[in-house]
Amino acid sequence: MSIKMRFSANLGFLFRESSNIVEQYRFAKLAGFSAVEHPFPDNQINHDELLAVKIENKLEVALVNIELDDAKFGCASLPNKIDDFRKRLENTVKFAKKFDCKKIHLMSGKLESPATNENRETFISNLKYAASVLEKEGIIGVIEPINNYSVPGYFLRDYTFAIDAIKNVGSNNIKLMVDIFHLQMIQGNITNSLKDFAPYIGHIQIAQSPNRNEPNTEGELNYKYILSEISKIGYDGYIGLEYKPLTKTVEGLKWLKEFGLEL
Repeated sequence: MSIKMRFSANLGFLFRESSNIVEQYRFAKLAGFSAVEHPFPDNQINHDELLAVKIENKLEVALVNIELDDAKFGCASLPNKIDDFRKRLENTVKFAKKFDCKKIHLMSGKLESPATNENRETFISNLKYAASVLEKEGIIGVIEPINNYSVPGYFLRDYTFAIDAIKNVGSNNIKLMVDIFHLQMIQGNITNSLKDFAPYIGHIQIAQSPNRNEPNTEGELNYKYILSEISKIGYDGYIGLEYKPLTKTVEGLKWLKEFGLEL
């Protein structure tokens, strides 16, 4: 595969051989990564120490998830959590600016009952507010449909609604995150979906389906083909490796060489 691609290590999934985020940054660099995806801002972490490691290792932070809430899946669609969403966005923007991170994953939250119009209106309203903040900072906010098998009750699990929401907001700073694993679990039709979504895509992540392991493991998806299709739609950003290694992270990275790719 003669395709030049850039890959980022999602530290919520890779290099979990250590629970220390500072060590995970170092492990990512040693493995050959030039970029990482940071799980969530965490005030229990010494951010100055972590920033020093980032700079020392010349790592880019390609993406960060919005600061965790009590439910751990965000709150952008929850009418009673609007102030909470704004505060967590503010905190995450501070982290992103400190680490020169240009993308924030705006998580929509879990519901205990079917989504209502109030949930949908709240979500779009919060995205419009986020856009007004992110436009000033030069940061992209991305929204990601997540399949109901992995996170039952997650609000955003429909690509048609996600695209409609992005159009409704009408800002270049709110875009779509396409995780191919979730895309397959939600609707499949990967090739045409990528073409349809291309104008709205702000970030891409990959994992095999249905077990969420390395791209070359047994499963439903042919990643040699899919990666070539990603190249064809003109996406040139980092592709996040958000999968669960079957064994050790570094051992699992052999799939890159198998596919004729490198970090």
